[in-house]
Amino acid sequence: MSTVPVTGDRDATRVPVRGLTVLYDAECSLCAHLRDWLVRQPQLVPLTLLPAGSDEARARFTGLDHSATLDEVTVVGDSGQVYRETAAWIVVLWALREHRPLAHRLSTPAGARLARGAVLAAARWRGAQWGGRVYRRGDGWTYDPGLGWTYNPPGCAGDACATG
Repeated sequence: MSTVPVTGDRDATRVPVRGLTVLYDAECSLCAHLRDWLVRQPQLVPLTLLPAGSDEARARFTGLDHSATLDEVTVVGDSGQVYRETAAWIVVLWALREHRPLAHRLSTPAGARLARGAVLAAARWRGAQWGGRVYRRGDGWTYDPGLGWTYNPPGCAGDACATG
């Protein structure tokens, strides 16, 4: 495992991108669906999909704000380039053989407005699914497809919580 230094500006016009790591929220159903879709796509630039906020993500990208990567998709290039929000989605499409032409269209001023609208719509859908918040295992939430979300506060075993 190699660590990639993450810096604010790696001069993307002069530094080639030979691989991208997509940090996604593994506990978001939409994010997991998109991850599954991405792994099935023919790639011109290899994509590594890594749960945001995971131990591996923290070890590989020490300079990132990992709590922010759980709120918005973040993509890190192999030379430390960091793409967030709309730029992250465009660079991921650019890495895919069948979607590179779309990425070029979305990188224009008019296309960027369209891409930003799609990103905002996805974020709104994601927020609406959880009442405006994201449920996380670390906070005591678990999801069962047959039962839905259940809450068991940290420090509690079954229905009994330790007191004092």
